Amino acid sequence: MASTDQVLLSASRNNVEECVTLASEHGLGIEVMAFAYPDVLDGDWKGTLTHYQQLLQTVSGPITVHGPFMDMVSGSPDERINAVCRERYLHAAAITAELGAQVMVLHANFIGTLHNTYYREGWHSRNVEFWSRLINQVATLGVTVVLENMWEFDPTILANLLKAVDHPHLRACLDVGHAHLFSESQFTLLNWIQILEPWLIHSHMNNNNGIIDEHHSFDYPAGVLNYQEVLRIIRSLTHPPMIVLEMDRVADMRESLRYLRLPMSIS
Repeated sequence: MASTDQVLLSASRNNVEECVTLASEHGLGIEVMAFAYPDVLDGDWKGTLTHYQQLLQTVSGPITVHGPFMDMVSGSPDERINAVCRERYLHAAAITAELGAQVMVLHANFIGTLHNTYYREGWHSRNVEFWSRLINQVATLGVTVVLENMWEFDPTILANLLKAVDHPHLRACLDVGHAHLFSESQFTLLNWIQILEPWLIHSHMNNNNGIIDEHHSFDYPAGVLNYQEVLRIIRSLTHPPMIVLEMDRVADMRESLRYLRLPMSIS
């Protein structure tokens, strides 16, 4: 019998209750987006945390957290910017631990429009230093950071960083849509998966029109991604990553479940 996929639903602040209902129906997990936002982290985050702790009690699958990403520039040449990033990331990691989650998604923050050796080498060395320092603090909380590709045009940008830091609590998240949209043409999705595989424990999945970073269902009529093939490749790995349905509409998540091997069948 084929093994089940480890599936989570990306829950925004606007649809978390609906996501929890769907997750509870099928034994799925939830990826919490609320603590990615600065107004939450600077507001009544303790009240929000208590609300989510109660809300997620019926979820039997894994709980993960998407951490802060807006204007974050880890490994900046400006140490004051790095200090802000560290503070935001450590705050979110502490919240992740309080939720009972073990994985926090962060962006790698490479400026993809800068295709020059000077920037790439500087970015790499600064980020090795940034993450080597930070990840030891995050690890004491029992949290693993997964770095998500966003604007990176080459999977070795992330792979080289992860290899250099070489820490069990710093791993990779492959965003399939981002890889298709922003990658250089010589790197296929298979290349991304093969190059990141030693660190790959998490993934974000949705469909788009090949131009804009849309978050639609696998069956999106204008979608350019073939998720039968994507899932075939993912399942062929020795240790397939968690699959997060990062879609704007819960209806799209529900529609996409038929592609997946779930712990609780769809009635």
